Amino acid sequence: MQKTLRIVLIIYIFFSQEGFCQNLILNVNGQSEDETVIISNLQYQKTHKDFESIRLEVDSIQNQLFKIGYIENRASKITRINDSTFVTKINLKNRYDTIHIYYNNVQIDQVTLKALSKEVNEDYFVLSFNEVAKALRFINSEISKKGLPFSKVSLSSITAKNATTLKANLFIDVSNNKRTINNIVIRGYDKFPKSYIKHFLKIKPKQVFDLKAIKTKSEQLNNLNFANEVRPPEVLFSKDSTTLYMYLEKSKSNNFDGFLGFGTNEDTNQLEFDGYLNLILTNNLNFGESFRLLYKSDENDQKTFETNATLPYLFNTPIGIDLQLRIFKKDSSFTTVNQALRLHYQINSKHKILSGIVSTESNNLLNDNSSFAISDYKTQHYTIAYQFLKRQSSILLFPVKESLYIEVGIGERKTTTTKENQSQYSLDALKIFDLNKTNSIFIRANGSHLNSKSYFENELLRFGGINSIRGFEENSLFANLFGVLNTEYRYTLSNSLYIHSIIDAGYFENEVLKTKEKLFGYGFGFGILTKAGLLKFNYANGKNENTRFKLSNSKIHISLTANF
Repeated sequence: MQKTLRIVLIIYIFFSQEGFCQNLILNVNGQSEDETVIISNLQYQKTHKDFESIRLEVDSIQNQLFKIGYIENRASKITRINDSTFVTKINLKNRYDTIHIYYNNVQIDQVTLKALSKEVNEDYFVLSFNEVAKALRFINSEISKKGLPFSKVSLSSITAKNATTLKANLFIDVSNNKRTINNIVIRGYDKFPKSYIKHFLKIKPKQVFDLKAIKTKSEQLNNLNFANEVRPPEVLFSKDSTTLYMYLEKSKSNNFDGFLGFGTNEDTNQLEFDGYLNLILTNNLNFGESFRLLYKSDENDQKTFETNATLPYLFNTPIGIDLQLRIFKKDSSFTTVNQALRLHYQINSKHKILSGIVSTESNNLLNDNSSFAISDYKTQHYTIAYQFLKRQSSILLFPVKESLYIEVGIGERKTTTTKENQSQYSLDALKIFDLNKTNSIFIRANGSHLNSKSYFENELLRFGGINSIRGFEENSLFANLFGVLNTEYRYTLSNSLYIHSIIDAGYFENEVLKTKEKLFGYGFGFGILTKAGLLKFNYANGKNENTRFKLSNSKIHISLTANF
């Protein structure tokens, strides 16, 4: 009998949840039906595991009522009416809708208060009661921006002004001394160029301390390709100084980019190859500098050699310099040499303005002078440009989210017998529109216009290929005016693989040949992140407006971008 009793007891203990885990029910009523409805609309938790949970829930309900203006609400004793049900009654009393807050105009100005209230008087301002907590946080934040991180803001002497309005005094404790940044310490990347702290992030010693602003500025390091922020900045306060610690790491910023293209020649029906090498070295001297070397050879017997150097923040000033040398050779027809010098000013982490001079010299290599469209000339253009760049360094497949480059140049062209005024306008813009985590649309627009009374073939703009309108040979198109729109629908299969469509459109005018044409490119491609770098494959077919689609005109472009 005792054995049977023990078994029954064990079964009851382990399987009877109701006996030991009974849910308790809380009902909260008001003094009237209307008050009960107001309390019910708070959607409080009715089911609880023990009495302590019920008591905390009643406190929470009273706090919610306080925030919406029932600051005088009172709760009666919690009463148990049966084994599982508890009830309490809350008297809401009067509801206050607004509050008049009296302030000291020496401690806070009306400009700050007008950002919070539409009614600001000389000695008080008016707020809705439910905006008080948010307003106090805002005021405290504004005071902290003035170098007072330990300030305290609160309301005192809260009393009723009438049945719906309260009045109170704004108390601001700013007894601590005003803080400025005395020292900036870089941890993790000790050789990080200090000029970027001063001019790129706009953080300087003796600057008024504002931690929120500093954290916002430090996030702009994500727009650099040679350094990353490891963790948010930290501050060490001592009696007489404020030290800011920034935690950075050096990232791989050197870039090797190349591609191989091949297609069938329309005249010979033979397979032809073209390609290029693009090497970018960044911050190898820990100065933030960059150097670019480009060599391109394409199937039209055209060769391009180009070097660029950028030196930012010369002599610890916000001014930098850009240098460029470009040599272009068209078979045995002509050579063109471009030299450019630009000064740039980095407005902030994303915006930059540039101004400089671009000189060009071209020589006719045809001894018989059979082509009157090719001529020796020299040009000199004064340029001004604007650049916007927004990176997303955490997404390796698409490191650039948005970019915009606009340049205007005005100058003149000289030959042995003539002198002519010219102007040139260039635009290059791209943006990625994220539809969701896996689907996005890429759009890029670029174009240029050389404005002149007359034109030589060897000064025309050249475009076409993987970095322009796809489905055409590299630099096979030349014009005095062109515009290209590239679009891709991208589907990301993983963090290292995506596929995309290709729909390109273009328009160009060639005053030398007296032609105006519309161009179209269609195809598909994919990108895959390998150990060697980002490998891109594009298959595209290009056609003119008045030509038929031919599969034999298709081009395959393969490029590899490696960071090291």
